[in-house]
Amino acid sequence: MVQVEVNASFLRASDTFESSQGAIAVTPPLDEGYWIYRVPLKHGQAIVAFPKFFTVGCGFAQEEDWNTNLPISCSASEIYNHIEHNKKYDDITREECIAAIEAIQWVVNQRKAEAARG
Repeated sequence: MVQVEVNASFLRASDTFESSQGAIAVTPPLDEGYWIYRVPLKHGQAIVAFPKFFTVGCGFAQEEDWNTNLPISCSASEIYNHIEHNKKYDDITREECIAAIEAIQWVVNQRKAEAARG
């Protein structure tokens, strides 16, 4: 069973600024602590989700190709295919990653449903 961790100490960065032309979104300061949900995999690697550009982004915690993620609303397969090159460790399987992404998607959807109910 996949366990999704929730970052109880998460503080959202200022990533949106108002201008005379409207809102301007900038990439938040992505570091090892900037995640709201994560699923640990192996060797310190994890799938993480974090606020980014008016949505929730999803990618690997450890990246060689920095800033490779997709919105959590994309399919788990699409997200994995986009981020796979950052997997880092051969013994982390596609299936583990897809299950981790789907588990995070489930939590995000549950939180949205709770917020909608008030």
